[in-house]
Amino acid sequence: MKFFQRLGRSLMLPVAVLPVAAILSGIGYWILAATGNETNVVGGFFKIAGGALLDQLPLLFAIGVAIGMAKKPDGTSALAGLVSWLVVTNLLSPASVAIFKGIVEEDVNLAFSNVENVFVGILCGLIGAYSYDHFKDSELPDALAFFSGRRSVAIVAAGASLVLSLVLFFLWPLVFTGLVGFGEFILTLGPLGVGIYGFLNRMLIPLGLHHALNSVFWFDVAGINDLGNFLNATGTYGVTGQYMTGFFPVMMMGLPGAALAMYVTAKSSRRKVAAGVLFSSAIASFFVGVTEPLEFSFMFLAPGLYVVHALFTGISMAVSAMLPVRMGFGFSGGFIDLVLGWVNPMAQNPWAIPLMGIFWFAVYFVVFRAIILKFDLKTPGRDEGDLLTDENAVLSGERKHLAEATAFLAALGGKDNITDLENCTTRLRMEVADTTLVDDGALKQAGAAGVVRPGGQSVQVIYGTSVQFVKDAMESIMTGRIDPADDAALEAEAEAEAEAEADGGAGTAVRTTHLVRLRQPMAGAVVPLSEVPDATFAQEIMGPGVAIEPTDGEVVAPAAGTVGHVFPTGHAVALVLEDGVELLIHVGVDTVTMQGEGFTTLVEPGQKVTAGTPLLRADLSAIRVAGHPAITPILVMNDKDAQIELV
Repeated sequence: MKFFQRLGRSLMLPVAVLPVAAILSGIGYWILAATGNETNVVGGFFKIAGGALLDQLPLLFAIGVAIGMAKKPDGTSALAGLVSWLVVTNLLSPASVAIFKGIVEEDVNLAFSNVENVFVGILCGLIGAYSYDHFKDSELPDALAFFSGRRSVAIVAAGASLVLSLVLFFLWPLVFTGLVGFGEFILTLGPLGVGIYGFLNRMLIPLGLHHALNSVFWFDVAGINDLGNFLNATGTYGVTGQYMTGFFPVMMMGLPGAALAMYVTAKSSRRKVAAGVLFSSAIASFFVGVTEPLEFSFMFLAPGLYVVHALFTGISMAVSAMLPVRMGFGFSGGFIDLVLGWVNPMAQNPWAIPLMGIFWFAVYFVVFRAIILKFDLKTPGRDEGDLLTDENAVLSGERKHLAEATAFLAALGGKDNITDLENCTTRLRMEVADTTLVDDGALKQAGAAGVVRPGGQSVQVIYGTSVQFVKDAMESIMTGRIDPADDAALEAEAEAEAEAEADGGAGTAVRTTHLVRLRQPMAGAVVPLSEVPDATFAQEIMGPGVAIEPTDGEVVAPAAGTVGHVFPTGHAVALVLEDGVELLIHVGVDTVTMQGEGFTTLVEPGQKVTAGTPLLRADLSAIRVAGHPAITPILVMNDKDAQIELV
C-alpha cells in the first residue's frame, strides 16, 4: 500500500496540469461541432492547445513517476523516464513491429496501436526512478569514466527498457486480444453486460487497456459501432447509445460529488490547496467528460475508493441500458456532448440524464465521504506526503536551517543512521537503520513540533512549512557539500519547541471531549487563529487554538500545570496542564528574531504554576517598533481536534 500511495503522490505532478487542458480541448470541440466547420481557426486553436497535453498524458506520467518515485531526485531521473518511454514506444510501434515480423503494417495486431498508454508510461517512469536510485553514484573504470554517475542513469534506463519492450512484445497482444474477445462475449448479456463493460472500463484505465473494450462496443470491431451509429444517426432508435449513456450521469455529476466529498474531508490546513486540483478536475469532468485528472488524484492513494467508483459506473451503465434513455458522444460524456447530442435523432429522453446525475451526485458524495472518514483514506488534502503543497512557506534564514539540520542529524543518530530522507509539506520522512538511536526529546529541543513512528524503520519529524529548507540542509551535510553548524550557531539560531513534563498540580482547566476551557492569558481581543499572519499558525500546522490581539504585555498561566519549556529568547512558553494538555503561548510573530529584547521571563522549566501566575512580560511597543505583529497564538500541541474556549 505504501508503494501505491507514493505512486499516487507522484502522479499528482502531471495530473495538476490536465484540468485546464481538458477544458481548452472541450471548448475547441464545442466550437467545431457548433459551427459545423472542422477548419474553424478558433476551435482548432483551443482543441490543439488542450490536446497538446491530453494526447501526451502517458508521456507526462512517465516523467512525473520518474521524478516522484526516485529518492532525492533531480532532472536526471526525469530524463531517464523520458528515455525509457521513447525506447519502449518506438520499439513497439506498429511500424517497428511490422519490420520485426516481416509483415505489412496493416497486418500488425491492433494492440500495438494502443501501446502509448498510461500503464506503459508508469512502467517507464518506474524504470527511470529505479535507474536513478541505483546508478546515479556508480563508478566505472577510467576508460569509461565519462559515463559514470548520473550520466549512466539514462543508459541503464534504456537497457532496462529493451527488456520491458521484449516482454510487452509477446504479452501485450495476448492481453489486448483477450479483452476484445471478452468484450464480444458480454455482448450477449444484455444490460448486465453493459454494466460489466462500464465496471471494467474504469478498472482498466490504470492499465491503459480500456481501449480494447471500447473498440468492441464503440467501433465496428464486433458489428456494434455504437459511437459511429449515434453520431451518424444510422443506428436503431432505443438501442444505439446504450454503451455510452450511463457515462453521462457519472462524469457530469457523480465524480464532481466525489470531488466535493474529498474536499470537505480534507484537513483544514490543506483544504484550500486541495480545492485547486479537485474543483478544476470536477469542472473538466462535468463540462468535457475528461475524468482522468480527478480519477488519478485518488486512484493510487485510495485504490479501494476507486473500485467503488468503478462499481458505481457499472451500475449507472446497467440502469441506463434498462431505462428508455439513450445518448451518445463524440468526445466524452460531459455537458458539452450532452447539449450537442440533445437533438440527435438517436437521442431518447435526454432530459432524464440530468435527473440521474443529481441522484449520482448525492450517492457519490455520501458514500465517498463516509468511506474516507471510516477508513481514514489518504485522499487529496488528507495525505501529508502528497504533492499538493502550499508554496507560501516563509524562509527564515539559511543559517537557522543549517543549525536545525545539524541538531536533527545528531538527534537521529548521525547521518550514517539515515537510509532514506524525504519531506512532505510539514514533515521530514525518514527510514533509519536503528530506531533506538533516535532521540525524540532532542528533536523537539532542536525545533521539531513532534515525532511520529509509523512502524518498522520509519520515523517522521513534524516541523512546519519550511521543512524543505531543513531537508536540503540535511542532505548538504550528509553529502559533505557543507559543514555542520557549530555549537554557538545551534544555541543562537535553533528555535526550540515545547517538551512537556507531566507533573501534578491543582488545575483550573476543565476539559470536555476536545474542549479546553482556559483563563485568558493576556488582556486583549480574542480572534481566530486564521488571522495570524503566519501560515504555520494560521493553518494549524503546529496545532489548533486561538489568538489574542494584546493590549497589555503580561502573560499569565491560563490554568494550573507545569512549565514544560521556556524559550531562550523569552518570546514563548510551553505548559503541561493538569489534564495532560500541552499548551504553547507564542507572543508575536517572528519575535524569535528579537533575540530576547523586550521580553522578560518570570518562570523556569519544571516550575509548577496556578491559573493567574505571571509567566513572562513583553514590551508590545518594542515588538511593533521591530516590525513584528504582536498578535499572540495560543496552541494545543497534542490534540489536533482540540477547541480552546477562553473564559
